[in-house]
Amino acid sequence: IIEVNCMSKVKLKYCGVHFNSPQIRPTIEQIDQSFGATHPGVYIAEKQLFVLNFRGLSFDFSINSKYEPKYAHGLGSLQFPNGMSPLVARMCIYAGNSLVDARAPALPVSCFYGNCFLECLEVLRDNNVTSGLKFLLVTEGNIQGKLVDPRKKSVERIVRFGDSVQDVVSALGCPSRKFYKSEDKMKIHLPDAHRHIRSSSADYFFNYFTLGVDFLFDAVTHRVKKFVLHTNYPGDYNFNIYCRCEFKLPISVEASKASHAQTIIVEDDIFVITAYSKWDEVQKFLMTPKQRPVILNRSASTNTSNPFGSTFCYGVQDLIFEVLQNQHIASVTLYWPSMSRESSTAS
Repeated sequence: IIEVNCMSKVKLKYCGVHFNSPQIRPTIEQIDQSFGATHPGVYIAEKQLFVLNFRGLSFDFSINSKYEPKYAHGLGSLQFPNGMSPLVARMCIYAGNSLVDARAPALPVSCFYGNCFLECLEVLRDNNVTSGLKFLLVTEGNIQGKLVDPRKKSVERIVRFGDSVQDVVSALGCPSRKFYKSEDKMKIHLPDAHRHIRSSSADYFFNYFTLGVDFLFDAVTHRVKKFVLHTNYPGDYNFNIYCRCEFKLPISVEASKASHAQTIIVEDDIFVITAYSKWDEVQKFLMTPKQRPVILNRSASTNTSNPFGSTFCYGVQDLIFEVLQNQHIASVTLYWPSMSRESSTAS
């Protein structure tokens, strides 16, 4: 969606003819003359706005409430004194027929450049224990017998806890980046942390930026022991590094608890957490009021303070939710409990 909130700062044309410029004011009459007939506008009484919709385009006009009864038959029934015709207060450009239903257009195949992108990710769980991830990927494909004219191709892949490096690369391709952990900031929360000897080798991540997913491999066994799913919300320390992971995380819950959920899908006593779920709703099903978060402060070598502030980490079952201050979920970490215990003992 593209919003223009100050029409006086731009010049706009339609079919080569200006409908907004220093000499041409964007009145209702001017919009009607430039764009032609459309469906009757909608008056929003609480905001005193008259909204005129075209395909992929809408105009908001600030209208006094005394004009409301006169618009019943469309644009022509709005009558204003000479020189008092309202101006466009906001213009919205979007894909589709309705601003409410506008969605981001799919990424063109020409922009893939050999990368795989994630269409949907399903977290595989049984009795509230995670076993793996099922990926529905979109990549470039060619019609049989043609080397040009690429088309989208959907591929399904599954990665489970305990899979080797070779298994992951075979399923998803090479990672965008490989990162070795230099320290474990959560180690202090382990029992008898002072007795754990630091290992000479380090666990390492495979970062898949276009999928919004990280895999943590054990330094000794070289097998997957953690998944990290990123939502890429503004305010996250890693914002705009990852594409949003469109995950579906099913968790069993009592039906009575799910009756007032707004950002959570509930089916057959299973509620599904997505990248769009808000933590203040999720915690009602998973947390008790007495449970407190771990505060996470991130910083970089070039920036000793995080301008977005701290995030809060909540541990539930085999999950860790990193939550922003505005209640959006920044990331979800899924770990293999048995591997975590073995690693703690070995280290």
